[in-house]
Amino acid sequence: MKQLLEIIGFIALVQGVAGLLHEFTDLHWGLVQRLGFLDGHEIYASAALLVLSFALFAAAESRKSG
Repeated sequence: MKQLLEIIGFIALVQGVAGLLHEFTDLHWGLVQRLGFLDGHEIYASAALLVLSFALFAAAESRKSG
């Protein structure tokens, strides 16, 4: 379970960073800007993904191995 939380946290971290890079550098990569219902709220969604990733990493650290 710990590894699953870490993997999902890493994916959320990468997508959050990619979304912020898209907004500030016009880099066309990532999932956040491709979702139509987030149109106009990409920065908030990317920031939420970053917060989610840190929460998942913290939850993974609090779990026992195995």
